[in-house]
Amino acid sequence: MTITADLESPPHAAPIGGRARTIALICLLAASFMELMDATVVNVALHTIADDLGASSTALQWIVAGYPLAYAIGLVLGARLGDRFGRRRLFVLGLIAFGAASLACGLAATTDQLVVFRLIQGAAAALMVPQVLTNIQVLYPPAERGRAMGLFTSIIGIAAVVGPVLGAVISDGDWFGLSWRPVFLINVPIAVVAVIAARVFIPETTADRPAPITLGSVVLLGGSLAAVMAPITLGPENDWPVWGFVLIAAGLAGLGVFARRQLIVERSGSVPMVPPSVFATRSFRVGVLAFAALFVPTGGYFLVQSLHMQLAHGWSVLHTGLMWIPFSIAVPIAAGLSATVLARRFGKHVLQAGAAVLIIGITSMITADGSAHPGIWFAVALTIAGLGFGLIVGGAGLLVLNDVPVAQAGAASGVFNTVQALAVAIGAAVIGTVYSSVSASSGFDDAYRASMLVMIGLLALGAAIAQGMPRVKE
Repeated sequence: MTITADLESPPHAAPIGGRARTIALICLLAASFMELMDATVVNVALHTIADDLGASSTALQWIVAGYPLAYAIGLVLGARLGDRFGRRRLFVLGLIAFGAASLACGLAATTDQLVVFRLIQGAAAALMVPQVLTNIQVLYPPAERGRAMGLFTSIIGIAAVVGPVLGAVISDGDWFGLSWRPVFLINVPIAVVAVIAARVFIPETTADRPAPITLGSVVLLGGSLAAVMAPITLGPENDWPVWGFVLIAAGLAGLGVFARRQLIVERSGSVPMVPPSVFATRSFRVGVLAFAALFVPTGGYFLVQSLHMQLAHGWSVLHTGLMWIPFSIAVPIAAGLSATVLARRFGKHVLQAGAAVLIIGITSMITADGSAHPGIWFAVALTIAGLGFGLIVGGAGLLVLNDVPVAQAGAASGVFNTVQALAVAIGAAVIGTVYSSVSASSGFDDAYRASMLVMIGLLALGAAIAQGMPRVKE
């Protein structure tokens, strides 16, 4: 079955319904879960990987950084390929490639192989993930989209913390005597089931006027994003070399040239790869900025909290991973409530409330760090922080994307996911650098407070930007 998103007619009719649509959604969510989990699951297994494969520190950097680098570079291209050649087709292709790359990572015999397969895994995710949000927008009309987005954003929150927990459990448990390898192999059966379900239950959809994909645009966008992402991802481990800042400046200049070319193409009457007109939707334009500011702290939050527990409090990897359980329980509860009820009723105020609650949680964590029983109080603080994070992720996707026409859903999805990937990378790099720099001169406690205060400032900025979003439509 092929459905075309018409530019002229409003897309209110969902192509499928009932149980078939629910299974299609579960399939989409499973893919999102795998991608988000794989962004963090490998981190806690690095020591085991280094011992097993004799990996150098440079190789370990690339094992971690290769995946998000390839992922962020390919997101917009993946979204536009789905618009042109079929969103289900690209979703299934991405799933197959992701499953195969995960199998290859799990069987890798050398660090060079593991680095290459991680890059392929990230590229496969870039084909797969943009189709998730686009398919949700196509399958669910605006009136029904809240519940689907609630489930999607709950998955974001759960996967963000399941990665470290699962990585710790696998590394500590040595499943089937395979050491770190089940960290990747666990994706294979999920991918197989998801591919079968996608072929049966997800309808094929394309854009009525898909953007032409030219080699020049692909190289300019991909190269510019790579120039920005590579120094951000690798800079903290290399003391922020000068060449990194030169690359970032070149990348930003390249993105400026790309944006200008897209504007010229659209004014000529053609469809650009990333249509500037998508930013004419105020909720998307302002919402993306607010989302970026609110999400930058999360990249540093998970990194700094995990590092601090091990370095300052002497917790084991397993203990650190299990610490996140209260957070992972709170997130889906708040995210589901945010997307299904609160976002439609209160709009931007849900993002602002989420930022406020997360700030309270972070402030509580600073207090817990200096308490006599930090383990107990961290559980309370992480629960509060999880509720705030859940409100943000639950409302963000719906509030930012809901007013975007389905004809531009692919482009909007690509931009949204790219912003998320960049925000997390910037947060981990910048806030991680704050922690390491301050700890070297003033100790772990001062470093922890400084990092948390930076996060609080960014959350306040995001809440202020969100004020510019329009009122939710009745």
